[in-house]
Amino acid sequence: MATRIKGLAEIVLNVHDVATSLKFYREVLGLEVIGQPGPVFLKAGAAAVQIPQMVVLVPLPPGAGEFGAPRTLHHLAVELAPEDFDAQEAQLRALGYQIRYGKHPVVPSHTMYVDDPDGNEVEFICGV
Repeated sequence: MATRIKGLAEIVLNVHDVATSLKFYREVLGLEVIGQPGPVFLKAGAAAVQIPQMVVLVPLPPGAGEFGAPRTLHHLAVELAPEDFDAQEAQLRALGYQIRYGKHPVVPSHTMYVDDPDGNEVEFICGV
C-alpha cells in the first residue's frame, strides 16, 4: 500500500546569521516562532493542524563558508490568499526587495520571488 502524504511538515535551511534570517522570516513572511534556542522553528500555514508546517533555521558554525552554486535548494514557495498578494508585493517593495516575477508551469497562479538573507529564493504564490 502506498503512503498517503498529508502535507509538507518542514523545510530546514542552513543559515549564516540566525538573527538576520529570523527577521526576514518573521517580518517579511509573518511566520511565528514556536521553538528555539538552537535551530529556530517557525510555524507556517494553518493553526489547527496536528503537525504544523514549519520552516526551520539551523545556524551554521562561525566561519562557515559561503554557499556554492548550484545550491541544493532551488527555492521554497509560500501560498498567499489572492486578496493578500498585492499587499505582500507592496510590503516587499517598501522594504527594498528586488521582486522577480514568473509563471508557474502547472498551477494557474500569480507568482513573485525574492531572496532571503542567505540567497534562498522565496516564491509567493496565489491562485487566480
